[in-house]
Amino acid sequence: MPTIIKKLDAGSYQLKDQVVAINRVTKVVKGGKNLSFAALVVVGDPTAAVVGYGSGKAKEVPQAIRKGIESAKKNLVRVNLTQTSIPHAVLGRFGSGMVLLKPAPEGTGVIAGGAVRAIMTSVGIQNVLTKSIGTTNPHNVIKATFDALKKLKNKEFVAGVRGKTAEEL
Repeated sequence: MPTIIKKLDAGSYQLKDQVVAINRVTKVVKGGKNLSFAALVVVGDPTAAVVGYGSGKAKEVPQAIRKGIESAKKNLVRVNLTQTSIPHAVLGRFGSGMVLLKPAPEGTGVIAGGAVRAIMTSVGIQNVLTKSIGTTNPHNVIKATFDALKKLKNKEFVAGVRGKTAEEL
């Protein structure tokens, strides 16, 4: 049975944006080279455990970032968290990239690289261990991280699937 994901309204959250990568792109045409910029942006609300990513392209960097933010607001995802960490270890995959997320005890901090760190801080995770395996392409790393975050289940959901109460687990 497919899960129905309702669209989250970006206006109801205090979203903070973070630019992950800016890429200068040239297109060779008959008259010379057309220069443009591509921006990869992550937006999130740490208090509501909501995060999204988007990509924007434009002739100038500020417009590319603005387009990326607008795109990210359309792709918001709610994440299941414990108080300051994630409920269980999870492996996300996209393309040749894999991202491993492991819960960490209080006081550990965010142990993560560039693209994964941007997502973890945007969603409000304070203690987590991560390992990025395979590709270092920020687009694929971000998509693998989102795959991992979507796989996180809370205790009540797992208990309901098993036909038990949350205390029994």
